[in-house]
Amino acid sequence: MLPEAVALPKTVKDIKLLIRFAKNNKTTLIPRTAGTSLAGQCVGKGMVVDVSKYFNKILEFNKEEKTITIQPGVIRDELNEFLKPHGLFFGPNTSTSNRCMIGGMVGNNSSGTTSIQYGVTRDKVLTLNTILSDGSEVEFGSLLKKEFEQKISQDDLEGSIYKTLLKELSNKHVQKEIAKRFPKPNIHRRNTGYALDALIDSEIFSDSNNHINIAKLLCGSEGTLAFTTEITLKLDALPPENSVLIAAHFTSVNESLQAVVHAMKHNLYMCELMDKTILDCTKNNREQLKNRFFIEDDPEAILMLEVRHDDLKIAKQLAENVIAVLKEHNLGYAYPMLFNEDVNKAISLRKAGLGLLGNIAGDKKAVPCIEDTAVEVDDLPDYIEEFTAMMDKFGQKAVYYAHAGAGELHLRPILNLKKAEDVQLFRQITYETALLVKKNGGSFSGEHGDGIVRAEFIPIMIGEKNYQLIKKVKFTFDPDNIFNQGKIVNPFPMDKNLRYETDRIEPDIETITDFSDSQGILRAAEKCNGSGDCRKPAFAGGTMCPSYRATKNEKDTTRARANALRDVLTTSKKTNKFDSEALKQVFDLCLSCKACASECPSNVDVSALKAEFQYQYYKAHGIPFRTKLFASSNKWNKLGSKFPAITNALLNTSIVKKIIGVAVQRSIPKLHRTTFFNRYKKNKQRFEIEQNKNGELYLFIDEFTNFYDVEVGIDAISLLTNLGYKVHIINHEESGRSYISKGILDKAKAIANKNITIFKDVIDKEVPLVGIEPSAILTFRDEYLRLADDKKSALNISKHTFTIEEFIDNQITQGKISSQRFHDKAITIKIHAHCHQKALSNSSHTFNMLSLPKNYVVTIINSGCCGMAGSFGYEKEHYDLSMQIGEESLFKKLRNLNKDLTIVASGTSCRHQIKDGIDKESKHPVSILKEALL
Repeated sequence: MLPEAVALPKTVKDIKLLIRFAKNNKTTLIPRTAGTSLAGQCVGKGMVVDVSKYFNKILEFNKEEKTITIQPGVIRDELNEFLKPHGLFFGPNTSTSNRCMIGGMVGNNSSGTTSIQYGVTRDKVLTLNTILSDGSEVEFGSLLKKEFEQKISQDDLEGSIYKTLLKELSNKHVQKEIAKRFPKPNIHRRNTGYALDALIDSEIFSDSNNHINIAKLLCGSEGTLAFTTEITLKLDALPPENSVLIAAHFTSVNESLQAVVHAMKHNLYMCELMDKTILDCTKNNREQLKNRFFIEDDPEAILMLEVRHDDLKIAKQLAENVIAVLKEHNLGYAYPMLFNEDVNKAISLRKAGLGLLGNIAGDKKAVPCIEDTAVEVDDLPDYIEEFTAMMDKFGQKAVYYAHAGAGELHLRPILNLKKAEDVQLFRQITYETALLVKKNGGSFSGEHGDGIVRAEFIPIMIGEKNYQLIKKVKFTFDPDNIFNQGKIVNPFPMDKNLRYETDRIEPDIETITDFSDSQGILRAAEKCNGSGDCRKPAFAGGTMCPSYRATKNEKDTTRARANALRDVLTTSKKTNKFDSEALKQVFDLCLSCKACASECPSNVDVSALKAEFQYQYYKAHGIPFRTKLFASSNKWNKLGSKFPAITNALLNTSIVKKIIGVAVQRSIPKLHRTTFFNRYKKNKQRFEIEQNKNGELYLFIDEFTNFYDVEVGIDAISLLTNLGYKVHIINHEESGRSYISKGILDKAKAIANKNITIFKDVIDKEVPLVGIEPSAILTFRDEYLRLADDKKSALNISKHTFTIEEFIDNQITQGKISSQRFHDKAITIKIHAHCHQKALSNSSHTFNMLSLPKNYVVTIINSGCCGMAGSFGYEKEHYDLSMQIGEESLFKKLRNLNKDLTIVASGTSCRHQIKDGIDKESKHPVSILKEALL
């Protein structure tokens, strides 16, 4: 279902205008922030109103009262960063907390891992400032009885809302029907339909001492009743300082659920489940593989049980108590305890679960339809046993993960929704699960809402009478049905309007890049499941996605690029399906940083998709002059290096920059007075020191080292030979990086094939290939595997190819290099890691290497992409964005550093960007370590 339009309002006045437009034109408004909906809440044929870009301010904070007023587009983790210095935080915590927004959390009544200790969003909402369907601005908050009576006397839409609620909910038969049919009240994750049960629990309708608050009703209403513009929240004191996490291992899911019943009697702060399917997915994700350190053997399930206390000794004892109870009941086989940063790593592993499910190769996917069921904790083992039996009947092995301690497991069948029979199963499994949940008095929508997927089953869950009542509530608030049509009441069918036509013939798409690991480029794009990790802001760490962080435009996210490609490839009638101006626009601001290849849980590698798109697009439109120029820079540098002084002077003139399409503000890197290979030939005897007590290696001299960073190349040889390694240098091709980044893949493929032929008979475990420039040497581990014809040799070489930092770090680990070889002068070093290094390697190698000298104080800067990205930062139309990315991710972290401090960056582009951005010099780590030699 494609929207008619997308609106990004800047003011309340804009939203009122949209409401008036929707009313006059009989369309619907679909409110959207980002990062919380899984059930189709933001899908529809009306106007998507995205408040994430402009409604994202903190408006008022009262530390004493522990309250804060914000706009709906404020990101949950960003809010807590603001609150942390004040000793406060907002408790509800989704797995998407580094990009999800409070507006969405209110819309879905989100809860997350912390709900067993801190409750759900509804528990924290004090007031909501809204715009009603008639355009009136209304604040909904806690009302005294007298204030409630005043509201009823109003002759307007607000008054009508209060009158209707009073009339309907005062009826004792209605109250009994709600009590009888709604989910059990001690299930705190209740989000089926509207929260009428929460309103009854007030002094207006019962013996309760609670004041009535219509904000409780709006929370979880998915934007179907009113449009929220401001949210006031109740805050909590920060949790106790010390956390201990027990990662209890089990031989079956059922065993783990039996353990939940006992563990939940111990005041846990978290009780989360990961089953084997999720755990196996983490094996194939570069980012999460390093977070599996605590896993022993091959468990069918792991429970993450967290205890906290201000005293670490007591926290450990609390953890021991939990373990003792599990052992007493013969539950589990391993109970590793995690502390400090290891806890965060384990939590990251759990949080990645949803996205990781999208990484299952092929058309079968873990489908969200029943992942939100919540029952009482004591009912959970029996409920899951019945559920498993039901799934066995359908020949299904479901995925089990998430909030076991809250009685809510995210259950997902594995289905191929491209097949009619599986679409039928999609509905049948959902229906039978609804009946099973109802039998257990549970909630069919625990935290992710009803949306389109589950709204059809609300009458089953709460009874037909209660369903008619929530319809009356909906149309009292919104008589013209302009707010998020088709959700909760009068819903769209769950199995219509699906993305794929069933039993369609898949388009046959030939590519020069080998996407066979994903079963083709279309399925590589389809791996994106929309989890939105690419929308996380810079403060959340990582690199993905640099252009989105700067523009805040959805089209500049990884998921937008993947989904745009998927859409065009499946709908285009052209012979060359890549011939699309829309795709050209979507890919334009992709920096090919490769962060998505590791940080995206589904490993959607947009840089590979972009390169293939460019290659195919150029077939129809030809290769632009500037693109050819940048791609073949190695060829032009050979010519320019004959007269380097003249070349450098010419290239740095404004007129030449304008002719070739480079930003006049940008400095062009200067060719060295000689090339590396020329210098090496002249001094070959001096460089070829006959010592190999530690081993041999081949040094790959990339095109950047050869023409620009000659001294870095010389430092590399000097360092390695002095450390006892025999360094071989042979004639080889350039890396092909510039051709890859510009999408001229036939040239890149030829280069890859030549280099594989050159190195295949000399590189092995004993004699590795080592490179200096990350983006160049890592092509052997990445693009060459997709481009080279000799796959076997390419794979073998990739296993024995290392950045120079990796190689030295490995040798340190093997005890071949020690700190005794280096001086003990004190130097403070700050490391900025190259994007490809972070995505395909690890910046820890640079840290370990530079920490070898005894008095070197080394820190890795928490920086993202520097913004240069090869030629991207030179191009005149991209210069401003390049510098904006650099400022946000790097410059402001380097600008005010002590002048005596040494900045280190492996990437030649990074070093150039730092120089242009803040006029500071930075060095390659090889040069730093070489200078430390005794």
